[in-house]
Amino acid sequence: MNTQRISTVLRRATRAAVALPLLFLAPALPAAAPNAIALPDMGDSAGAVLSREEERKLGEAFMREARRQLTLIEDGEINAYLGSLGNRLTSHSDGDGRPFTFFVVSDPTINAFAAPGGFIGVHSGLILATRNESELAAVLAHEIAHVTQHHIARSVAASGKMSIAYQAALIAAILLATRDSQLGQAAVAATQAGIVQSQINFTRDNEYEADRVGMRTLARAGFDPEGMPDFFERLAQAYRFQKQPPEFLSTHPVTTTRISESRARADQLPRPAPQSRLNYRMMRAKLEVLEAKEDRKLLDSFEKRLAEKTYDSEVATRYGYALALTRAGRYDAARRELKALLKQEPDRTPLINALAVVERESGHTERALRIFDDALLLYPGDYALSLEKANTLLAADRPLEARQVLLPLVDDHDGPALRRTLATAAERAGRHAEAHRQMAEFHYQNGDLDNAIQQLETALKLGDDDYFENARASARLKEFKDEFREMKERKEKER
Repeated sequence: MNTQRISTVLRRATRAAVALPLLFLAPALPAAAPNAIALPDMGDSAGAVLSREEERKLGEAFMREARRQLTLIEDGEINAYLGSLGNRLTSHSDGDGRPFTFFVVSDPTINAFAAPGGFIGVHSGLILATRNESELAAVLAHEIAHVTQHHIARSVAASGKMSIAYQAALIAAILLATRDSQLGQAAVAATQAGIVQSQINFTRDNEYEADRVGMRTLARAGFDPEGMPDFFERLAQAYRFQKQPPEFLSTHPVTTTRISESRARADQLPRPAPQSRLNYRMMRAKLEVLEAKEDRKLLDSFEKRLAEKTYDSEVATRYGYALALTRAGRYDAARRELKALLKQEPDRTPLINALAVVERESGHTERALRIFDDALLLYPGDYALSLEKANTLLAADRPLEARQVLLPLVDDHDGPALRRTLATAAERAGRHAEAHRQMAEFHYQNGDLDNAIQQLETALKLGDDDYFENARASARLKEFKDEFREMKERKEKER
């Protein structure tokens, strides 16, 4: 068990990157391939649109594979912001009340995509390319519409079956298309699953419908519907002379007619009063810091904007600058910036969190813990604050307290980053069986069923004094083994 301190600096605290080769490019898959994703049993779906439960199962399988092959940003604040924005839109959409999951892929290209079951991914490059929150909301609303209008489910049903090979091809093609639309189409050709191409390039009717429905969602949710044609038009103009457009334009072709029609549609919808959404600006600044390659260039960029006052929000720009200073190890300067900002915005939890992280990284763990304790009295259960407090308790060699902070978060915020930190806390506290149980969930969520099974087997061999935990581990192990066996049997039948 690796017990190295988690999240020692900002840029090392926010990513969980697992990139492995694609396993699903051939019609016949190797039986029980190591680390192969466990695909759900859909049965024969010939002639029927996927049920919500079937879509969700396929989407969950997609997410496990996505975590294996893509670099997802596991920052609590950015994910909470994106989820909040997405939920605001879905609550005003034409959906059927299904849950949606929004996540950020660490990738500089401009792209976004929807997967079965309401899973919507956005590349960091796309977020950084937006100029205001309405533009980002427009992209999310468009992808939400692909789900609520059942574009994916209809295409899946049109294939006449939901075989294990088809599911594998579908997931592989969507994942490839998130990075390279041409590779995604090649994967489709390789598997001879022509219907999968519609998951990469939705039909023209699908795109127009997603524009129309998405724009209506935008207006209902209080965003400017002009955000959609504005963003699409700017992208089309910026890349009109390039042979290889950004992936978003490859998978969502934008024509002059489509832009003009969406503009005309937006003109008929109510436009809200201009809003200055500081949360959007701050999370965009944080994402810029997380995705930057060089500290010096990052600092120079923020310093230039501040000196020339070329920014939309001084608070957000100074916040990004403070994060860049923290990343560069210039803690005194970062502390001064954050304290000044907190005088203007005392209730902004990202500022509070950032200041506490500065104190921790500069060696003042007790000072950091006091900041976290005070903040959590005002914002109990806040995920980002709680996770960073747990990391600070680990830095102070207080793993049992860290564990107590983390355990209540699992029900509402389960994910690989949380499970990994829980495993570290349990291991350092001497709760070795529990550490392996948490790592089993970490591996399962990352699409590594084989390692998940091994971790649970080790946990049961070690055992502990908690009968109920052992019983839960045994039940979970049976679920994993049943899933693995079913996957193997279905592959063998389809050979």
